[in-house]
Amino acid sequence: MLLQDHPTVDVNMTGYKSNYTIKALNESYVNNPSPTPFSRVPLQFALEIQPALPNCLPGYIRPQFLTPTPSHGDVHHAAVGHLYQLEARGKTAHAKIFDFQVSGPSNMTKKIQDEGFGVTRLLLGWTPQERHLKQNIPICFTAETNESQSEMRCVVVVVAKALALTGEANVSCTANRISIAVSKAYLPEVDMKWLRLADSSCSLTSNQTHIMGTMSLNTCGTKMEDAGDFMVFKNEINSFDAVNATITRRNRINIGFSCRYPKTVSISNYYQIHSSNYMFTESNFGSFGYTFEVFKDSKFSQKVDPSAYPVKVKLMDRVYMGIQAQSDLPKVQLLVESCKATPDDSASSSLFYDLIEDGCLKDETVKVYLGNLTQFYFEVQAFKFTGSYDQVYLTCTVILCEVGNPNSRCGQGCLNKASRRRRRDLPNGETDRHYITQGPFRVVREAQPSADHKAGAGGNTRAGNHPALRDGWRFSTGHAISSEPVGCLVHAMKCMLREAQSKVIFLRSLLGVCK
Repeated sequence: MLLQDHPTVDVNMTGYKSNYTIKALNESYVNNPSPTPFSRVPLQFALEIQPALPNCLPGYIRPQFLTPTPSHGDVHHAAVGHLYQLEARGKTAHAKIFDFQVSGPSNMTKKIQDEGFGVTRLLLGWTPQERHLKQNIPICFTAETNESQSEMRCVVVVVAKALALTGEANVSCTANRISIAVSKAYLPEVDMKWLRLADSSCSLTSNQTHIMGTMSLNTCGTKMEDAGDFMVFKNEINSFDAVNATITRRNRINIGFSCRYPKTVSISNYYQIHSSNYMFTESNFGSFGYTFEVFKDSKFSQKVDPSAYPVKVKLMDRVYMGIQAQSDLPKVQLLVESCKATPDDSASSSLFYDLIEDGCLKDETVKVYLGNLTQFYFEVQAFKFTGSYDQVYLTCTVILCEVGNPNSRCGQGCLNKASRRRRRDLPNGETDRHYITQGPFRVVREAQPSADHKAGAGGNTRAGNHPALRDGWRFSTGHAISSEPVGCLVHAMKCMLREAQSKVIFLRSLLGVCK
């Protein structure tokens, strides 16, 4: 409990068996014993403390939201004078949802319906007025039982003068991708170039009758949601205006679509745990995709089976990976512009290490194998991040270009910072940058030698037995290192410490370091 707007520091609580007084030390109160509260309305509330639940899993006693409940943070659209409706459904197996707590505009209507089998439906209705025009109205809700309540979800309703255009669409759901086709008859005089998917880097394509898009289950802003017995993957088509535009003469468009997959079916048949296939759609290139795979050796013929993820590697192992592009266009080439390692699957992680940057190799252990124009095979020596991190993800930025276009990013190849071009309006000869991720790679340690391991004959000491090299600081071979050139070992340790300053330990073989 946090009270930030009241200068009183003592909170009296009355219980069934005894009274309690909570002392709350407020720094602003100490510095100013007579602060002016933001609100002059007295605050009164009751806090009920209930016994711990036997099980906190959603859907058991605590309510679980089901489709078509909107996700937390969704943006909806409404128009002045037109009814806006929000539908939510919740389920519990060992309790009954008796109410939904709702916050939002004052003139909302609320209907609750028991659908049986522990499922309860909420339907909210609201008609925006002129005073709501151009406002962003939050609506929040939770489902309640006598013993618990669900998570709170909130949506933002953007109020405009007229309704956004909607249309019927044909949605195709396959094992690892979603395709949508919207009839142009529902979207008269709509210019396709001002439409995009949830991720602004994914545009759409069209023919004479339909506007179309294809994406994999983990690209183009597709969101995954647990809906009880189903996993739901959601995306939407939205219109947008030019950057810094002051006016617009185009109608707003918002078309949501989703695919749901039953949990009872083996998840390996639908959604792979590891990310390998990526599909995108852009107006100039149509639908295209990338595969990002891990291979067993430098022949790049045998992929690591999805059941083996996370891929276990030892420090200094060679890891073999390959990226391949697929496109309906006959003459295209692939550029892997960058690859960086992170300790999690977030490409925006503040902790990262560059392997490839601006088309240039940044790590000395990266080796690229030449293939055709749409293939990129490479290897890198295994490493880990310093600290308690034991996993590594790899995220690469890829671009597809027309073959022979010297002005495309593919035609420029490796760029140093001084010659890096500014990103301008996307040329016709290349796609946008897209991010693809592979991993995780889990670093496993080799068996450590016992502490009482003796030095070898002639004073030789095994590298792994040196106290400074335990707990992951290991060499690549079991060759003995003579104790005679002590300065060699000191030099080697300094090298390793300098590498550690870059946040990544690259455990190289020390053979040949000291000669």
